[in-house]
Amino acid sequence: MASYTTKGKAFDRDMNYIPDRITREPGRSQDPYAGRELEAPTWPVEPGRYRLVAARACPWANRAIIVRQLLGLEDVISMGLTGPTHDPSSWTFDLDPGGVDPVLGYERIQQAYFARYPDYPRGITVPAMVDVPTKAVVTNDFPWITHDFYFEWRDHHRPDAPDLWPEDCREEMEEVMKRVFTEVNNGVYRCGFAGSQDAYDAAYDRLWTALDWLEERLTDRRYLMGERITEADVRLFTTLARFDPVYHGHFKCNRNKLVEMPALWGYARDLFQTPGFGDTIDFEQIKQHYYVVHKDINPTGIVPKGPELESWTSAHGRERL
Repeated sequence: MASYTTKGKAFDRDMNYIPDRITREPGRSQDPYAGRELEAPTWPVEPGRYRLVAARACPWANRAIIVRQLLGLEDVISMGLTGPTHDPSSWTFDLDPGGVDPVLGYERIQQAYFARYPDYPRGITVPAMVDVPTKAVVTNDFPWITHDFYFEWRDHHRPDAPDLWPEDCREEMEEVMKRVFTEVNNGVYRCGFAGSQDAYDAAYDRLWTALDWLEERLTDRRYLMGERITEADVRLFTTLARFDPVYHGHFKCNRNKLVEMPALWGYARDLFQTPGFGDTIDFEQIKQHYYVVHKDINPTGIVPKGPELESWTSAHGRERL
């Protein structure tokens, strides 16, 4: 895959993904906030038809892994996991016997993209939803994948699935998630792949302004939206889990460590110890991905042994909130 850095410039994420959606009503795709129908092509919700291809190393894919598990969709949407690293062409199924996904029969997720678009011009990304009968990619639009797991697959949620998009705070939640994405999820990348000192300095200041805001917000509330876990928490958690092992050093986000921010560190441990969160995290795969793949930043490919990670399971005291 192409280098993230552009000399002298700030990092700018390409957000052009395959826009297709998997919906309850084929041919219709409705925005639940604006009350309007969208133009993206849609595919029908069908248990057993689709395969989520993800990587435990990738924060965007980790989001989909968590939401699928929280909602109890494991029996209706199968999942294939790639290895933690990828070559210039694609993520590969290194973890499977023979390096081949047992359902799709592919060695690399690139093959699912080419099955639908033989000359697909953009990056081959995870997460991706793949149509098993045709073995062709449906969508890699990661914000909509988890959104639709909740709204469009509701008939297949387990009975006690959490309400990840509570209606009474949805408008504020959208604002919080937007800031978390632009300033934190993407903010660490903006620091790590800055192409100049000025771009890095600006990115660093933006990131820590947002993290200080989150520290204050989480001081007197257990989760981002109050007493309940929502998708906003899922989206923030995947960055926090990678902060000390990767972003603090590798991406130069080093004002302080996560463990030095009492509210955020307690909050991160609280989520980590919640079923569906910590059991999706593989710290070794996370470190292997960033330190091996990002050769512009770490040309030696050496993977650090630290930091100490056992404290993720220590008492957090957040129950009092």
